[in-house]
Amino acid sequence: MEESVIYQDIVQKEAFKLISRQLKRRFDDIDVSLVEQVKNLSTEQLEELGEELLDFSEVADLIAWLE
Repeated sequence: MEESVIYQDIVQKEAFKLISRQLKRRFDDIDVSLVEQVKNLSTEQLEELGEELLDFSEVADLIAWLE
């Protein structure tokens, strides 16, 4: 089941929702283009971003991470 496309899609969408809420809480309002870049990350990348986000102090940290 964990290997099904539908399951992976659900996991990725939920990971994005969590990360986007964390970004909004940390930085209030962030540029839509940054949100789109985050939305296009894989599940593994979203998990990594979730950990790295704990060390971000400004939006520039997110931009640098995405590059």
